[in-house]
Amino acid sequence: MTVFAASLLSPDAGLIVWIAITFGLLLVLLRKFAWGPITSALTQREATIAESIAQAEKALAEAKQLQADNTKARREAEAQAQAILREAREEAERLRGEEVDKTRTQIQQMQDSAQAEIEREKQSALDSLRAEVADLAVQAAEKILRANLDADRQKKIVNDFLGDLSKN
Repeated sequence: MTVFAASLLSPDAGLIVWIAITFGLLLVLLRKFAWGPITSALTQREATIAESIAQAEKALAEAKQLQADNTKARREAEAQAQAILREAREEAERLRGEEVDKTRTQIQQMQDSAQAEIEREKQSALDSLRAEVADLAVQAAEKILRANLDADRQKKIVNDFLGDLSKN
């Protein structure tokens, strides 16, 4: 064994050539079957990563735009809601004013109607009073004519009659 070990350590030109040929073949085989696919896979992986980064940046830009659009839409919706509330308040105020005017008109009509009813009742009472006074005057005249009294006695009867009227 020492002879074999010593021959491995001593330089031999044939062995160096064969080792160089073997090493060259190994490099060619590694380049064709290992480095080519590995570098191609790395290049493809690099392209995929670059594409993913580009898509992520695009998605981020779209998200920022969507956020800006949502903020704008929210502000517009808030402004629209404020406008609707303002219009509703104005409409409520207008309706309240109309109802107040309508109520005032109804109250005025009721007052006018009550005043007219009072006038009719007053006129009816006056008509009734006149009719009664006329009846009483006729009755007094009848008494005077029946009594056929002297002037002093007639005045006393009329004054008594008028006194009775004021009590009634």
